[in-house]
Amino acid sequence: KISLIMIDILYNVEHQEAAGILIAVYFYLTGISAGSFILSTLAYVFGQTRYKPIGKIAVILATVVLIIAPMALLIHVGRPFRAWRLFYNINFTSPISWGSFLLTLYPINCIIYGYYIFKNNAKMTKLFGTIGIPLAVSVHGYCGFILGFAKARHLWNTALMPILFLVSAIVSGIALVIFVVYLKDKFFSQEKKVNEELIFDLAKLMGGFLLLDLFLVLSDVLILLAGNEDAMKAGWLLLTGKFAIPFLGIENGLGKVLPAILIFSTKLRTANRMVLASFLVMFGILFMRLVVVLAGEFYPLI
Repeated sequence: KISLIMIDILYNVEHQEAAGILIAVYFYLTGISAGSFILSTLAYVFGQTRYKPIGKIAVILATVVLIIAPMALLIHVGRPFRAWRLFYNINFTSPISWGSFLLTLYPINCIIYGYYIFKNNAKMTKLFGTIGIPLAVSVHGYCGFILGFAKARHLWNTALMPILFLVSAIVSGIALVIFVVYLKDKFFSQEKKVNEELIFDLAKLMGGFLLLDLFLVLSDVLILLAGNEDAMKAGWLLLTGKFAIPFLGIENGLGKVLPAILIFSTKLRTANRMVLASFLVMFGILFMRLVVVLAGEFYPLI
C-alpha cells in the first residue's frame, strides 16, 4: 500500500533591490557632468560671450565628474573587471549597451573639446562642442530611459522620466558651476572679488530650469495619483509614506522651493545667497536621485 504525503515548503524570498545608493550617485554625477558641459557650450557653440568666463571651468568639471561617475557603477556591479563584456556582448535593444559606448565617447569628446578651448581654437572648439551636446544629452538621458522602461515599477515607468533627468541635470550642472566660480573668484583670484553680475545671470538661468523641474515633478505625481492602484500606491508613498520627508521636505522644499525664492526675490538676492541656493539645489537633486531609485524599488514585485 502506497500513501501520498503532501508537504508544504515555505521559502523565505527576500525583497532584493536591483539598484541602490551607488546607482543613484552614478545618476547624480552623470547629470552634473551633462549639465556643466551644456552650460559651457553657451559661450563656445551658441556665441553667448557673457558666459565665456565660466566655459573652461564648466568643461573641466564636466570631464572630472564624468570620470568619477562610472566608478560608482562598477563598484555596484561587483565585478568591474568584466565590464569589457558590455562592448563584446552587444544588445541594441538595451539602453545599458548603448550607455557603455556613450560613457566611452562622451568623456573622450569632453577632453578634446576642453583641449581646443585652452588652445583658443574657436573652429575646433565649436565642432567638438556641437558633437558633445547630443552626447551629453544621451549619456544622462539613457539613465532616465533605463528606469522608464521598467514596466513593473510604476514610479519609474513614465515617459517623463528621461525629461525629468535631463532638466534636473541642467539645474545641478549650473548649480555646481555657480558654486565653483564663486569660490574661485572669492578665494583664488588676484582681485578676490566675485563677479556678481555673472553669478546673478547664472542663478536666473538656474531658476528658470528649476521652475520647469518643479512643474515636471508635479505632473509626474499627478499622473501617478490618477493611475491604477499600484501607481497610486507609488504616488502616496512619496506624499504620505516613508519617502514623504525626503521627497517633500528635502528634495522639493529645501532643494527647489527655497532656492527659487532666494533667486527670484529681489530683496533676498545677493551673491552669497545665490551660492547658498546653488548648494541647496545640488543637495536637493542628489535626494531626487536617491528618492527615485530607492522609492521605485520599495514595494516587492511578489
